[in-house]
Amino acid sequence: MKFNNPKGSIVAMITPFREDGGVNFDVLTNLLERQIAAGTDGILTLGTTGEYPTMSHEEDASVVAHTIKVVNGRVPVIVGSGSNCTATQMEKSVEYQNMGADALLLIAPYYNKANTEGMYRHFAETADKVKIPCLLYNVPGRTGCSIPVSVVEKLAKHPNICGIKEASGDMSYAMKIAHCVGPDFALYSGNDDITLPLMSIGGSGVISVFANVMPAMCRQIVADYAGGQQDQALANHLKYLKLMNDLFIEVNPIPVKSAMNMMGLNVGPMRLPLCEMSPEHQAILRATLEEAGLL
Repeated sequence: MKFNNPKGSIVAMITPFREDGGVNFDVLTNLLERQIAAGTDGILTLGTTGEYPTMSHEEDASVVAHTIKVVNGRVPVIVGSGSNCTATQMEKSVEYQNMGADALLLIAPYYNKANTEGMYRHFAETADKVKIPCLLYNVPGRTGCSIPVSVVEKLAKHPNICGIKEASGDMSYAMKIAHCVGPDFALYSGNDDITLPLMSIGGSGVISVFANVMPAMCRQIVADYAGGQQDQALANHLKYLKLMNDLFIEVNPIPVKSAMNMMGLNVGPMRLPLCEMSPEHQAILRATLEEAGLL
């Protein structure tokens, strides 16, 4: 399926694991079908929520291949191919393109960081290597660096860079991005709690953790806002805001996988260094799920 800057709710998929630590492909199939049945507008695999830092390259490729096969062109599949090594990012990007990915998510270089020119080349030279659209991923809480607005503005002119997942939570930064890019450059919220504020400045929707738990509602909120029913969208957004926030009561994806297990979706454990939630936080999350009618 051609990725044409879809508007709406794109789920940032978790990766289900078996108790022995391997990827649970049967559960992954069920989760993908659940998303499509709920009307999700796109699937992101191997993002932060997918725990890709603790997965081998072979596991990454297996998850991508399985996701593309199950989805079978029904919605776009975006694959996180980012790395703090630009050469590795290029290699993964070409591989996932050849496997049938519809678009790629490229992360800012973490740990080693980069100066402005290095940051630009990290993205531009990767986008030069592939023929499918690329999304930038700005998440300074994870990477320790933010993509400078001037770099985003320059990259937005690249014919193969089509948008950004903005997960800084900084509305001032997001507004500067919205101001300096054209209408064909998609701006997705990477934070569920500010999806509507971001859409109010021209955002296309959300790449969502919350959608793992309530895919139909996440899509409804975005669709209502985009369709002119802002009051209804806001009412639902505020109704489930506590749940959105509690899905980050500990580092993502610990709470969302815990919530899904509480809901009987059997997504399994996390991989170290991520581990089970504290009993106190489990109690808070369970109460929130009960309040939302999910338990």
